[in-house]
Amino acid sequence: MHPPTVLLLSLTVLSSLCLAVTAASCHPDDEAGLLGFKSGITSDPSGLLSSWVSGSNCCQWSGIRCGTKNRVMTLALYGCEEFNQTLKGTISPSLAKLKYLDTILLQNLKGLTGPFPNFLFKLPRIQTVFIIDNKLSGRIPNTIEKLTQVLYLSFQGNRFTGPIPSSVGELTQLTELNFGGNLLTGTIPDSIRQLKKLTDLILEKNRLSGNLPDFFDSFPELTTLKLSYNRFSGKIPGSISSLSPQLESLELGHNNLRGKIPDFLGTFQAIVTLDLSWNHFSGVVPQSFLNLTTLFYLDLSHNSLEDPFPEMNVAIALTLDLSYNNFHLKDIPSFVTSSPNMCDLRLVKCGLKINLDDWKPQEYLSYYYIDLSENDITGSPVGFLNRTDSMLGFYASGNKLKFDLEKLRINVAELDLSRNMVFGKVPEAIAQLQKVNLSHNRLCGQLPPTNFSASAFAGNACLCGAPLPPCKAA
Repeated sequence: MHPPTVLLLSLTVLSSLCLAVTAASCHPDDEAGLLGFKSGITSDPSGLLSSWVSGSNCCQWSGIRCGTKNRVMTLALYGCEEFNQTLKGTISPSLAKLKYLDTILLQNLKGLTGPFPNFLFKLPRIQTVFIIDNKLSGRIPNTIEKLTQVLYLSFQGNRFTGPIPSSVGELTQLTELNFGGNLLTGTIPDSIRQLKKLTDLILEKNRLSGNLPDFFDSFPELTTLKLSYNRFSGKIPGSISSLSPQLESLELGHNNLRGKIPDFLGTFQAIVTLDLSWNHFSGVVPQSFLNLTTLFYLDLSHNSLEDPFPEMNVAIALTLDLSYNNFHLKDIPSFVTSSPNMCDLRLVKCGLKINLDDWKPQEYLSYYYIDLSENDITGSPVGFLNRTDSMLGFYASGNKLKFDLEKLRINVAELDLSRNMVFGKVPEAIAQLQKVNLSHNRLCGQLPPTNFSASAFAGNACLCGAPLPPCKAA
């Protein structure tokens, strides 16, 4: 046998041995723990766990990452309803066998049920827990204090009830705490002030109540504070002012907060998102808002705010909603008109008195939604809408718009022009809309075939044809 042949044979044998070692490299405890998890799954329509086969290398299973010792370190399974990627069943406590696990991500699987996963307390190396958008329920136990090494903790989008346990304050290594989107009740425990490393505190979309705690000077690194969609009352606490150097997102919308908007909010140097909507704030918007040059998203809608609204100096505004206050703006704010990226503008019942033909925004193509309903706007939206291609919704009901509807290029998904003075015939392209309201205008002629109800066209004296009464014979 020639030397090269011997060498080739030796390499083949070594390669086979390596493959055999690799195939057997999954630690038996890890394999048992993962197969136990799989046994708790009753439905896996897209085969997320199809590669989880006994006797194969679990380090090569989908959603699994192993470390240098071939021990499982990460379990990451992501659902996608669009592709039917969901899992139904319970989270087996057998995952406690994964002693090297430092990250568990079970996100958007929709069908995982059961109580709080107590097996987490038996994972000595766990640091990241994201069990998000599932159906876990029951109470969050006081024993959560055992997760002292965890850095990121999120149970967003489940069905947990009861109070936030005060023992969560023992998790002093946390940088992210997210209990948003559950059914939690009670107040925010004072012990949370001990979590001095927090960058993200997210408790939105629960049933929490009481005054907002005045302990926000305890978080020197906090960049995201989301408390919207709860039942909080009282005023914005003064300690929030301490977050001005670094806070990027402050979301307090959909609560029962009241009083004046504090001046110190205008000192936030890094703020990108500010949502104070659907509360009971009164008085004027502070002049200090002139300093909020980094804002992308501002929502002050559904309050009792009054004139004057400050002439803000926002460089790249994306979203503005001032609807349903006591403003008399007369004109669309100049920073909106000059923004190259504005995509969502809502100024319902803001006292606008403009001719829409005169409004010339710097950029037309970026707009997705515009709502200018319940104002005193004249003119026509044709010049604006005919230049856009990405608009999803245009709403301008209850104004004095006067134009020929046949001149409008129908290129939006939703259109509301009700209670204006729009005239002409209804074009056939109207049928391609998802939603439409053309009621109470001056439209005439026979309607083209659509699937819309009569209410979409009511109040137009000489409009006829299904779903309205038939046209009279000539």
